[in-house]
Amino acid sequence: MFSDFKKDFCLAGPGYLLNHSVGRPLKSTEQVFKEAFFAPWQDSGREPWGQWLAVIDDFTFALSKLFNGQQQDFCPQVNLSSALTKIVMSLDRLNREHAVVLMSEQDFPSMGFALKKALPSSCEVRFIPKGLDITDPNVWASHMSADVDLVFVSHAYSNTGQQAPLAQIFTLARERGCLSLVDVAQSAGIIPLNLAQLQPDFLIGSSVKWLCAGPGAAYLWVNPNILQCCQPKDVGWFSHENPFEFDIHDFRYHPTALRFWGGTPSIAPYAIAAHSMHYFADIGSEQLRKCNQLLLDLIMDELDQELVSPREADKRSGTLILQFGEQQGQVMAALAKANISVDARSMGIRVSPHIYNDKADIQQLLAVIKANR
Repeated sequence: MFSDFKKDFCLAGPGYLLNHSVGRPLKSTEQVFKEAFFAPWQDSGREPWGQWLAVIDDFTFALSKLFNGQQQDFCPQVNLSSALTKIVMSLDRLNREHAVVLMSEQDFPSMGFALKKALPSSCEVRFIPKGLDITDPNVWASHMSADVDLVFVSHAYSNTGQQAPLAQIFTLARERGCLSLVDVAQSAGIIPLNLAQLQPDFLIGSSVKWLCAGPGAAYLWVNPNILQCCQPKDVGWFSHENPFEFDIHDFRYHPTALRFWGGTPSIAPYAIAAHSMHYFADIGSEQLRKCNQLLLDLIMDELDQELVSPREADKRSGTLILQFGEQQGQVMAALAKANISVDARSMGIRVSPHIYNDKADIQQLLAVIKANR
């Protein structure tokens, strides 16, 4: 299952298990990047924008394959914080007095920073406390009160290895009349997500982690049912219905999600990301998830007592977290010496195998841990 994929990636060592942070590049990425970005610029005396903008089309098409959505409902973004700010500022409902946004204290801090600064000062960012189980739909139900205007939910939580119950959360949001937004930074490329079925109001994500495309190629998705309610404030000529009309007195929003785009776009990050996304979309999220979970099972079978992230398949993300107490530093040092790439956060050591990892990688990880705990 694993050997067919290992050869496709640049793997500098035998144990790269840090895919929740930065995924490894495809060996073909450099050549594809040269062809898509540099060749139109270097090899022609004409301006390259026609070919460069085709890169963006390919990027949004790859997203549509990956998430089972419509291409026109995706828009490139520079990062998740910017995407979130643009969405929040575009909605009248969130720019009135005393609007309420619900999120978890387990969310990535940047998301909380962006929300607090983008919302009017009278608005409230309300938190589900860290100690509560965010894999439990009842926890979300108990906090999603009638005054909540937007529920922000991470599909997967980087520091806990948990997966949120998206289907139940989005159903609750619709029933209670609040908007929903999902952050897929830690799940895109490793946990299946079908937009046609789940139907949130918004999605934001990036490509640097499981999608192995490096930084700079983020994106947002807008449910077409709510698009006309979105009036972005941070706009530019590529947010215009016709970017090449060039009439400074007449701005009209683009009829698709590209109204969130902005000024002159970057191209380079999306050339890399489109290629990588197509690769993973063609494998399929179900297969990616299956490989990841099989390798996590091998670790759990041997280190059941040290596991602090969820055991249940429907509650865990692509990341497993291990806690060794007083021996934590010793274990981390031994893994680093063995050139096994993991990291540690407040709950413990984070381990995230991808499609290019195999049983030998996991066996080496386990051997080093057992010799040093």
